[in-house]
Amino acid sequence: MSELALPQFDDLQTSDLQSFVQKALAQADDGELFIERRQTDGLVYDDGKLKSAASDESQGFGLRAVTGETAAYAHASELSLHALKRAAATCETVIRHGQTRNVSAEPQRTNRKLYGDFNPANAMDFAEKVALLQKVDSYARGLDERVRQVSVSLASDFQDVTIIRPGGGVYRDVRPLVRFNVSVTTDNGKLQGQGGDGFGGRGLPLTYLTEERWQGAAQEALRQALVALEAGAAPAGEMDVLLGPGWPGILLHEAIGHGLEGDFNRKGTSAFAGLMGQRIASDSVTVVDDGTLPDRRGSISIDDEGTASNCTTLIENGVLVGYMQDRMNARLMGVAPTGNGRRQSYAHAPMPRMTNTYMLNGKHTPDEILASMKTGLFAKSFGGGQVDITSGKFVFTVTEAYVIENGKLTRPVKGAILIGAGAEALKKIAMVGNDLALDKGIGTCGKNGQGVPVGVGQPTLRINGLTVGGTAA
Repeated sequence: MSELALPQFDDLQTSDLQSFVQKALAQADDGELFIERRQTDGLVYDDGKLKSAASDESQGFGLRAVTGETAAYAHASELSLHALKRAAATCETVIRHGQTRNVSAEPQRTNRKLYGDFNPANAMDFAEKVALLQKVDSYARGLDERVRQVSVSLASDFQDVTIIRPGGGVYRDVRPLVRFNVSVTTDNGKLQGQGGDGFGGRGLPLTYLTEERWQGAAQEALRQALVALEAGAAPAGEMDVLLGPGWPGILLHEAIGHGLEGDFNRKGTSAFAGLMGQRIASDSVTVVDDGTLPDRRGSISIDDEGTASNCTTLIENGVLVGYMQDRMNARLMGVAPTGNGRRQSYAHAPMPRMTNTYMLNGKHTPDEILASMKTGLFAKSFGGGQVDITSGKFVFTVTEAYVIENGKLTRPVKGAILIGAGAEALKKIAMVGNDLALDKGIGTCGKNGQGVPVGVGQPTLRINGLTVGGTAA
């Protein structure tokens, strides 16, 4: 399959679309025409055979008009002038003719490219992909006689977007994305254990899918599955918790990150609303949202409104200094947009979303932090979780954990759940490590029914007095 072509409406030229958008949104405060062509490709090799193979191409547009706090959005999968005129009629409903407009400046252009413009689905042919998954399956099964089940998946996503703004500006981004996952189930005759690992990003598939990397993922999945066979019941109660580096930053993302998005704070529904400039964590805590990291899963050269991505400092030395903003919320709050206006597809309106959100390094080594803890729980990896944005309360499942006794890791445990509130947890961070790591490129964030690729990360952290729900008192 060849590379997807530039988006076009019937026989309309870009200049025709610019004129149409300028006219349709002339009386609006803001808005845009978002055009998307997309190709997704995915294979799953499960139970020793190819279980599913899917390939999909889609295209469409979304036209949005924003006036004050009100937005109208219309979308269609038909790239035609007729469909565009119907969308313009919908957008007309929120436009106040003859009244003063509150218009923000158009996004500044950037020549920065954080990733290539290739289609990752074309980097390997179908037979090569199947052969690779078979090879991974065979390798993982041969690692240990206790392996009972292996599942391997490979997915690619190619998104080509064009954004035409009311001022006539045309912004374009081509976004490749690759993700590989392997999961292993073990059985010792009495118990079963499960483990999984994966990686990905916006680089070429062959850059990621080296033998060293996929073998490493299979070995890590097996290690987790074998640890699960030995894990006992998790303790319960209030205790100090040690969080590992990298993927455990998902707790930071959910419990804190969403609460620092502009829309929740403008509406006063975030636990952090009204706290700008105030201390909300210890002075060792600095958190950023950085969409400018080359080839990272959560990175974007421009957001879905045309604003260049940024590295936005959210918490600096414990003080709340910034929110993540799209254009509408930034305008209504009297600040600059931060390049966080994102959407799942042309069928969705943009809103403030995270990119790569992580905590910066502190001054302690991981060994120092562990040695400082007489008792507690080491949470090495997380599964799913739930967060209430208004209260900041969270519940997270720990997929790999160990009891800490006298400054050392002892027995593995299962069934641990971390319970708390984001604003309170920030204040309980007692020590921050110097081993910052980002996740391996596997995260997807959900908000209001939309999913977008994101990255998370953090160094080793000690949080005092978290509530742990377990299976033993």
